[in-house]
Amino acid sequence: MKDIISGLNKVFDSRVRLGIMSVLMVNDSVDFNTMKELLEVTDGNLASHLKALEKEEIIEVKKQFVGRKPNTSYKVTSGGAELFKKHIDALEKLINPLS
Repeated sequence: MKDIISGLNKVFDSRVRLGIMSVLMVNDSVDFNTMKELLEVTDGNLASHLKALEKEEIIEVKKQFVGRKPNTSYKVTSGGAELFKKHIDALEKLINPLS
């Protein structure tokens, strides 16, 4: 019998990272402040998780100015989307192993 947790990806273990990916999978891009409000996390907590996902090339970071204010937004890479879909599939198999 195949190991039922083998498809899970350790990079998505955190609830904050699951939240980030869930938000980004259904939006073209999301800025830092919007993400912070949606997930109800601190600046530092969010920044550390975003940095980890960026390091793994799961998300892309875009820095720009909107008016005179700096704005940082994030989007999922195609590879990141594929990894996350595989992770979600593995979670579903874990919850319902007979499907």
